[in-house]
Amino acid sequence: GGSKQSPIDIKRTGCPLDPRLSKMQAAYADIKISELSNNGHSWKAQVGSGRSSLRGGPLGDDEYVLEQFHPHWGKTNERGSEHTIDGACYPAELHLVHWNKSKFSSFAEAAATEGGLAVLGMFLAVGQEHPEMSKICSLLPFISHKGQAITVTDTVHPETFLPKNGSYYTYSGSLTTPPCYESVTWIVFEQPIQVSEAQLDAFRRLKSYHPC
Repeated sequence: GGSKQSPIDIKRTGCPLDPRLSKMQAAYADIKISELSNNGHSWKAQVGSGRSSLRGGPLGDDEYVLEQFHPHWGKTNERGSEHTIDGACYPAELHLVHWNKSKFSSFAEAAATEGGLAVLGMFLAVGQEHPEMSKICSLLPFISHKGQAITVTDTVHPETFLPKNGSYYTYSGSLTTPPCYESVTWIVFEQPIQVSEAQLDAFRRLKSYHPC
């Protein structure tokens, strides 16, 4: 690992408020998932078509587009999120992975270069069922084992995963799974979004091994 590895424990007291940082501007339209897959440690929704634009805040005027999104979770609600706040965990964490379209021509090119990627991180807390997450959860039984994947025809609305309160923490770090490229501007939202216990259970039913 290098010097800028993620995830980190975010210490509220050590985070200065930067008045120069603007609100994040995220827009998504007609997003379709080309493939929903089980890679053995998470499900991943690969974006196939649609329009997306992420800019503002630490990203400035560069435009970043959505490549894929995936969650991280634990066996119980006590521990699951990758990032922690003052040492406290959430049951799960959702990552929306974007790449810099203003400077690069592909995700692979952007991923290998500092500042090439931007990841929105949302903590997931137990509460109301999340309607958009239900679309994904209903498909998870079809990718119950590692290596399984399906195509998805429904349009998804990633903007529903963003919390209403736009306050965020930001730092320069890396992807949290290999290859751990140190090319990521992390934007971790302070306010969690709610998912139901049943939705988290659907995540946990995924198996980390290939079908027999």
